[in-house]
Amino acid sequence: MKEFWNERYQQTAYAYGKLPNVFLAEHLSQLPPGRILFPAEGEGRNAVYAAQLGWEVTCFDQSDAGKEKALALATELSVSIDYHVHTFMEMNYPEESFDAIGLIYAHMPEARRRINHQRMIQCLKPGGIIILEAFSKSHLYYRERNPDVGGPAVEDLLYSSDDIAADFADLSTKLLAESEINLNEGVYHVGTGHVVRYFGRKA
Repeated sequence: MKEFWNERYQQTAYAYGKLPNVFLAEHLSQLPPGRILFPAEGEGRNAVYAAQLGWEVTCFDQSDAGKEKALALATELSVSIDYHVHTFMEMNYPEESFDAIGLIYAHMPEARRRINHQRMIQCLKPGGIIILEAFSKSHLYYRERNPDVGGPAVEDLLYSSDDIAADFADLSTKLLAESEINLNEGVYHVGTGHVVRYFGRKA
């Protein structure tokens, strides 16, 4: 997979654009800045946005090309982000070290998803929040009709609201919904899709 993402991010255009995810931006802009982690951050659009709001940003991805693009975007917009190249399994951040975590289209197989979401909770400070948007299992219907909307092509990499409710059962759920949305994020998220959205707080 590292080779796949390096190839995608080596293109001149930003694969998912330079603007932040809409759902993330709506919620993050209403929170007081603190320390935030962005796993699977790719080319940095969400991390850079958070830095513009005054957040202290840490992010990671398995793609070296993604890091290069993210740091270039941060320089372009005169902010600083701390970007690491590693996988979820190589993640080694201290427990209770982040005020927020943004999981935006961070898709994983079911067994790995459960483990890594628990590790996200461990990294979160008491009172910290998780913001998640990902393609739902219903998204396969949309992808088959319009491949330009992007997203995984296999159900095991897609999520349901029940999956997310179970993964984050120890958090206080403020919002959990599946819905049809129109995406216009760069080159690879264009058209109507179906997503799971989650906003929750650690007790």
